[in-house]
Amino acid sequence: MAETPKVTIYTTPTCVYCKMAKQYFNAHNVAYEEKNVAVDRAAAEAMVKKTGQMGVPVIEVGDQTVIGFDEASLAQLLNIK
Repeated sequence: MAETPKVTIYTTPTCVYCKMAKQYFNAHNVAYEEKNVAVDRAAAEAMVKKTGQMGVPVIEVGDQTVIGFDEASLAQLLNIK
């Protein structure tokens, strides 16, 4: 069985889609690292530099980036049926 790739989610406390993504990960037992860009300036700058995106959520699954809460893309990248 393949190892699950590292998951990092860039969030803000008021982002509804961020909450949905975290609920999705929790429901499927996917470990993730959360970076709150509202308080972590370095994370915010890194997110923008990597993706050009200023909005959240931005989700990194291994070396792939998903912009927004795209359940189909996340399921495919995480091999969730």
